[in-house]
Amino acid sequence: MFKKIPHTYVIIFYVIVIAAILTWIIPGGEYDRETKIVNGVERTVIDKDSFHYIERNAQTWQVFSAMFKGFEKQAGIIVLILMIGGGFWIMNASRSIDVGIFSFLKFTRRLESKKFFKALGVNNIIITLVMVMFSIFGAVFGMSEETIAFVIIVVPLAISMGYDSIVGVCMVYVAAHLGFASAVLNPFTIGIAQGIADLPLFSGLEYRIFCWFVINTFGIGWVLWYAKRVKEKPKRSLMYEIDAYWRKRGTSEVESIEYHTPKMAWFVYAFILICLVIFSFFYPQSELKIGNSSSIIPAIPVATGLFAILCIPALLKSGHYFVLNILAFTIVFLVIGVMGYGWYLTEIATLFFAMGIFSGMAMNYNANKITKLFIEGTKDILTAALIVGLAGGILVILEDGKIIDTILHGVSKSMAGLGKIGSVSVMYVIQTFINVIIPSGSAKAALTMPVMAPFSDLVNVSRQATVMAFQFGDGFTNMITPTSGVLIGALGIAKIPYEKWVKWIIPFMVILIILGWLLLLPTVLMELNGF
Repeated sequence: MFKKIPHTYVIIFYVIVIAAILTWIIPGGEYDRETKIVNGVERTVIDKDSFHYIERNAQTWQVFSAMFKGFEKQAGIIVLILMIGGGFWIMNASRSIDVGIFSFLKFTRRLESKKFFKALGVNNIIITLVMVMFSIFGAVFGMSEETIAFVIIVVPLAISMGYDSIVGVCMVYVAAHLGFASAVLNPFTIGIAQGIADLPLFSGLEYRIFCWFVINTFGIGWVLWYAKRVKEKPKRSLMYEIDAYWRKRGTSEVESIEYHTPKMAWFVYAFILICLVIFSFFYPQSELKIGNSSSIIPAIPVATGLFAILCIPALLKSGHYFVLNILAFTIVFLVIGVMGYGWYLTEIATLFFAMGIFSGMAMNYNANKITKLFIEGTKDILTAALIVGLAGGILVILEDGKIIDTILHGVSKSMAGLGKIGSVSVMYVIQTFINVIIPSGSAKAALTMPVMAPFSDLVNVSRQATVMAFQFGDGFTNMITPTSGVLIGALGIAKIPYEKWVKWIIPFMVILIILGWLLLLPTVLMELNGF
């Protein structure tokens, strides 16, 4: 009988205590640091030849104040998490994303009459497009917890298509986490990790897009292969008997949303449009930077024009479609702001906060309801925010104890003979292992990147490669670790026992981890833009 796995907070507090004990054992040490301009950005780097021993500062009662200091240290990241969580909760309450999925599936059904699409298999197209959509959500804004709401919608859909509940979970949860692992603009992982590593926000975009394409091609291909086997022989499925629940239930609940356009939605549209027109007047041209390249284009006026045009048919159809447009253009302006104007935590948090407020107003929610939903959203994601503060306390103990540089020095000496490939491989293994224990991407970035980023300088590995090792190590094992509340919640809704899920996903997971390692190799063997 295995003991229950401790809560993530307990695990991190144990690590804080262990860190404090280490300050009594490990001698104090310090590297000299200097500020350099890299790609137009100031970056603090270690002088790898400057290590020297100093007097250590053993930590005792500080284990109890570490969380407070950790909150101070990671305050910007914590506020970002809370504001994004509250904003998305307001949007999710409108069920607009549900409407978008329903419309998408309805559109694909029309393709059955076309010979070309019939030859490809309309069901294959549906699985692929749904997975691509959720993968984009995962890659762009880190969709994870939100997938639980869609499991109850997509699993019955998968059953009605002749598949099983595992395919349904793959279409939503696995797809979002394939995108999460191969993140392109995810502020929860890439944004935080690059910020801590002193890298330009979302730099290295080109190779990340390539990795997203490779990982999703394999992932979607695997799911299509499995779906074909289940379609041909349903009893092959590990879930055949348990899925009787879904086969009896049917899919009648999927189409229960009431479509309407509140008058307030038109006022919201007009207000946003006026604001965008004013911004277009003051910022007619934007210099968008991708890695080391840049291009001057009228990004804001073009986005404003598209918003003006696309929102009108959406409003005529339903307020839900207008809210979907708000989401889409939130992502558009996130890209413009980050690439053209150097937006960081404050601006990104403000953007998603505004998205939530406008979404609620468009659905005619009063101020009290919007406030209530926002608070519910922050409560829902508060665990992740608290973990970031608590994890920051570990670094506080190591820094105040004057041993973090000694650890870096010791690890760098022990890995000195491994070379670049060996070093980045070990980083990948460490990040993958830590993610099994601490599945929160934000917390793990706050915990590991302050150590890994300067360590990469010591072994001559690009900090961008270190972020990629974190990214892959953080993403894949989210789909198997029992410490992930999102995974357990999704499986619970789909009625999939954890042991059956593990049996199904282990081969898939092993190949994904190997694929991630292969994609890491070019980051140290080739010259890539942004690396």
